[in-house]
Amino acid sequence: MFLVGLTGGIGSGKSTVAARFVEHGAELIDADQIAREITLPGESAFERIVAHFGIEILDADGLIDRPKLGQVVFADPAKRTALNELTHPVVFERIANQLELLQAFDGVVVLDVPLLVESGVDRGYDAVVVVATEIETQVARLVSQRGMPEDDARSRIAAQAPLADKLAAATHVIWNEGTLDELYARTDEVAAELTALARAKTASEDSSIPND
Repeated sequence: MFLVGLTGGIGSGKSTVAARFVEHGAELIDADQIAREITLPGESAFERIVAHFGIEILDADGLIDRPKLGQVVFADPAKRTALNELTHPVVFERIANQLELLQAFDGVVVLDVPLLVESGVDRGYDAVVVVATEIETQVARLVSQRGMPEDDARSRIAAQAPLADKLAAATHVIWNEGTLDELYARTDEVAAELTALARAKTASEDSSIPND
C-alpha cells in the first residue's frame, strides 16, 4: 500500500481531486463521508451529539442538521472542540479499520482528511497532497456554490490551519485557481507520479523479501 494523505481547505476543490484520483485506480478513504455516517440515527455518535447540543440541531426528519450544527460550532471554538471530541475517536477507529483491510493492496490508497494537519495524527504517509487555493477564492466559492453567508465562510476558513501550514506538510501541491480542465490536468500529473512511486515501493519491498 502506498498511503497518500489528501487535504485542503474548505472550498479548495479537494473532493474533485479525490474523485479524479479514483479514476486513476486509487482506493479512497473519505474521512468526511465517515463523519457523516457516524452521525446518523442509531450510531453512538449521534446520541452523544444530540445529548450535548440538544434537539435544536435536528431537522424535521430527526436527522442532524449539519449546516445548523456547523453554525453553532464554528461560532464557538469550545463547542467545536467538544464536537471533535465526540466524533474524532470514532472516525479515527473506522479509518484504521479500513486501512487494515487495504494492507495487501499494492496501489495508491488516498486518505481524504480535511483536518490532516490540524489533527496531528501521523499515519506514516508515503506522500501528502495539498489542494491549495487563496482565501478569497475559497470565500467566493462558498458563497456562490454553497450559498453560505460571507461571514460564515470566513469563520470556517479561519477555523482551519493556515495554507502555509498545509503546504509545509506537502510532498505534492495542486493549485486550484483556474478552470476545471486545468485542475484535472494537474491532478492527472500528480496521480501519475503517485502511481509510479507506488510501483517503485512495491518493487523495493518485493526485492527485499528473501528467496527460500
